[in-house]
Amino acid sequence: MTTAVDTTVDRADRTAPTEGRRVAWAARRNDGTHRVSGAVRAGSAAAAALIVLALWWVLAASGAWSEIILPTPAKVWHAFIQSVTIHDGRRGISNYYLWEHLWASLWRILRGVFWAFVIGAPIGLALGTWRPFELVAEPMISFLRSLPPLAYFSLLIIWFGIDDTSKVWLLFLAAFPPITLAVAAGVATVRTERINAALVLGATRWQLLRHTVLPSVLPDLITGLRVAVGFAWTTIVASETSNGIPGIGGLAWSTKKELRSDIAILCVIVIGITAVLLDTVLRLAERRLVPWKGRA
Repeated sequence: MTTAVDTTVDRADRTAPTEGRRVAWAARRNDGTHRVSGAVRAGSAAAAALIVLALWWVLAASGAWSEIILPTPAKVWHAFIQSVTIHDGRRGISNYYLWEHLWASLWRILRGVFWAFVIGAPIGLALGTWRPFELVAEPMISFLRSLPPLAYFSLLIIWFGIDDTSKVWLLFLAAFPPITLAVAAGVATVRTERINAALVLGATRWQLLRHTVLPSVLPDLITGLRVAVGFAWTTIVASETSNGIPGIGGLAWSTKKELRSDIAILCVIVIGITAVLLDTVLRLAERRLVPWKGRA
C-alpha cells in the first residue's frame, strides 16, 4: 500500500533538484519504510562471520603457513576453553580468566572515556561559543589529536607510574579530542534561525544554551562518544604494554614472549566483538535520546 510520504517522495525525486532529492531521501528514511530490521542485520553479521571463518579454516588447512603464524580455528577455540577454565592448577591464562582480563580493560576504558566526556564536552561548548577561546585552544587539541599514543606513554609512566593511573590518562588523552571537537562542530552547525527565534521569544543566554544549543549538539556529542570509545579500544594494547595483566590488551601483548598466536588472535576477536557491542549500545542510546536526529 502506497503511503502519502512515498507519493510525495516519488514526486520530489522526479521534479526536485539535487538538494530536493536529498530531502526526499531523508523523508523516506525517517518514515521507517527503508530501515533495515535487526534480524536482517544479525543475519548479515552471522553470514560475514561464517565467510571469514571458512576462509580462515581453508588458509590454515592449506599448510602454507605454520601454526605459529596462522593457527587453526580449532586451536584458537582450545585457547578460549583454556582461558575460561582451570587447567594444571592455574586459572585461565596468566592466572586470570578471560572475563577478568576483559573487565580490567573495560574498567580502564570507562574511566578514561568518562573523564574525557566530563572535561571535553564543556570545552567543546566553549570552543563553539567563544571565539577567543577557540583561537587559543583548538590548535592545542588538534596537536594532541595527531600524536600517536606510544609517543607520550613513556612520559605518563614517568609521571604517574606503571599502575592504572598512567593507563587511564592515556585512554583519556585518546578519547578527549574526538569528544571536544565533535561538540564544537555541533555548536557551529546550530541553525541561526533557531537562535534568532529563541532570542525573539525572550530567551536568556542560559535558556538559549539549555533549550536550543544543547539539544542540537547532543547528536554530535554521541557521535563523538562513539569515535572516542573506538579510539580508546585502539589504544588499549598500547596502554597495557606495561604492567597490563590483568587486561585483554596486556594479554595480547604478552603472547609475543611464548609465540602464542592463538591467544593473540583470541584477544583480537574479543576486543573486536566487545567494541562492536559497545558501539551498538551507543547507537541504541542515540535513537532513544535523540529521536529528532535527521528530522530537522
